[in-house]
Amino acid sequence: MSAVLIAGEAAARAVPLVAGVLGAGGVAVAALPPKVRMRAELRRRWRTWALVAPVFLGAYFLGGGGVFALAAGLGAVAAGEYARMAGLRRTDLAVLGAAAAVLPALAWLAPDLLDLRAAALLLVAAALPPVLGGDDRTGFTRAARTAFGLLWIPVALTGLVSLGDTAVLVGLAVALGDVGAWCGGTALGRRGPLSRALSPLSPNKTWAGVLGAAAATAALLLVLGAFSFPLWAAVAGGCVLGDLVESMVKRESGVKDAGSWLPGFGGLLDRIDSLLVALLLAMVMT
Repeated sequence: MSAVLIAGEAAARAVPLVAGVLGAGGVAVAALPPKVRMRAELRRRWRTWALVAPVFLGAYFLGGGGVFALAAGLGAVAAGEYARMAGLRRTDLAVLGAAAAVLPALAWLAPDLLDLRAAALLLVAAALPPVLGGDDRTGFTRAARTAFGLLWIPVALTGLVSLGDTAVLVGLAVALGDVGAWCGGTALGRRGPLSRALSPLSPNKTWAGVLGAAAATAALLLVLGAFSFPLWAAVAGGCVLGDLVESMVKRESGVKDAGSWLPGFGGLLDRIDSLLVALLLAMVMT
């Protein structure tokens, strides 16, 4: 039985849980009193979740082609947002965009080709545009930023295809982990040792948020009967590190969000930053 078919079965098993969580969340945000400061923001986020969840799970019901389309689509949009933040040129974006389509296709159709040979070709591809263009002022910076983007986005998104049912678990756990981090930070992060910032890159991210993310991800994996320490560590690590990685990129770029088109979040990278790191860690640890 193929990994994608097994993943489709995992997605089917997760539908009642996701529907229940979305339903309970919808009731909760609808009942928020007007005086709650983030009432409108939380409602926008819930509407985005209600749209994203069926798209994510639905891709696995469609089989390999659906998962490839999901990974390639996310990669294309995220690569565009990253290229704008990193100040890359069109030729650099073309490399990122091509990788966003080719790497998930290889993970689907020829996974044996995704080895050190592919890594070497990605490094060469990142360096080619500035080298061929004779960029002796920013060429190294462009190549380094392109190589980072290739690893952070297209390589990570191959995990949606190659991890099978684990990818479904990672996606759902990361989503709930982000909610748990917000709840933990809101409830426990106002004072005391848990209120300390995790990193100067993102002062609003506290140790209370880490605790909330760790608890939420563990709870979901336990409910789905899929808890293992390596998988939980990968998901929790992605929830913590993903946002900080994007904060690092955004601070150097001088922007608040990767985009402005996704209601309640900003851009696509603002929504999937944790997922990208979690997928990378899951491919290593599981």
